[in-house]
Amino acid sequence: MTRRGLVLGGGGVLGAAWMVGALGALEDSLGIDVRDSEQIVGTSAGSVLAALIGAGVGVGDLRRHQLGEPLTSGPLVGFAWDYETATGGARPPRPRPGLGSTAMLSQGVSRLRRLPPVVVLTALMPEGRGSLDSVGALVRHVVPHGWAPRDGVQVVATDYETGHRVAFGRDGAPPASLAEAVMASCAIPSWYQPVRIDHARYIDGGACSATSVDLLAGAGLDEVVVIAPSVSFALDEPDGFAERLERQWRTRVTRRCLREVARVHAGGTDVTVLGPGPEDLAAIGSNLMDVGRRGAVLRTSSRTSAAALLDPEPLDALPERVRVAERATGAEPDLDAEVSSSHAPVDVLPSQAGTADDTRHPTSSRRRPREQD
Repeated sequence: MTRRGLVLGGGGVLGAAWMVGALGALEDSLGIDVRDSEQIVGTSAGSVLAALIGAGVGVGDLRRHQLGEPLTSGPLVGFAWDYETATGGARPPRPRPGLGSTAMLSQGVSRLRRLPPVVVLTALMPEGRGSLDSVGALVRHVVPHGWAPRDGVQVVATDYETGHRVAFGRDGAPPASLAEAVMASCAIPSWYQPVRIDHARYIDGGACSATSVDLLAGAGLDEVVVIAPSVSFALDEPDGFAERLERQWRTRVTRRCLREVARVHAGGTDVTVLGPGPEDLAAIGSNLMDVGRRGAVLRTSSRTSAAALLDPEPLDALPERVRVAERATGAEPDLDAEVSSSHAPVDVLPSQAGTADDTRHPTSSRRRPREQD
């Protein structure tokens, strides 16, 4: 039996909808039930899905829930959720005045330089006012107390005082209920209030990494599937300023994901990364919290992800693709090349044997174990 890991990345409300479509395509393509994954890692929007899947919610029910269709069985039955209002709408409330984390900034320059630049930026940003109580209530509906009713579920957040990545549910992590951890993982800086667990404050795990694939390095898995709505190997060329900024951010996230994949692959694990392509990006638009696009994004992902999984591109071709995208979008190539010990350097991607011909469906890419090179 294949020992499989599942990574669900960050990407806002629309990222969650896109992942539900991709998960359905994944199950159909491989003939699996993702609930059988030995390890599940979730960040931000992906943490909500990781928690629900880890609690036994099937992808079919996630899809019906997203589309507003009635549920007659399963853990989600009986919970009322209004996508239009539950996460606070498509725009953030006015943040609180002042710096978000003076504690992080007081660590000194030498320590701050070892943190990802985005994490340091969050400390300078004002604290958000939005509430994630509805997200906590959703998770508590399926898991009223404690952690997921199975092993192997990890939820990633960022410690707002130290800037360090915290994987709740992992050995040595601070204690937290599943609902608390998911709320912490979803706390977008300057949008939502930081989530306090015991004496620490936490924000969105995507500040450290939108995927945290490397948490599965050395786990002894045969295969890891990464469903990453913030990672793209083929970009469109939008005209709008906001869309262009989003594509710059996306290329940086993709580069980081590739470094993390390299660490997992170094242990002989087959890694498949599935991310939105141009058609998906057109459906998503520039605002990942625009709930009105949810249905269109999900349906588009179901179709494009199914096509992509039929013909994945070998990942060894992608570093150059990312560099081309950086030049096209104007992204700074070294902005995210921090020296955090939790991530592999950018140049560790080894040459790989191809698993498919030249790309036809660039939303899906696969890296095979070294033994197959």
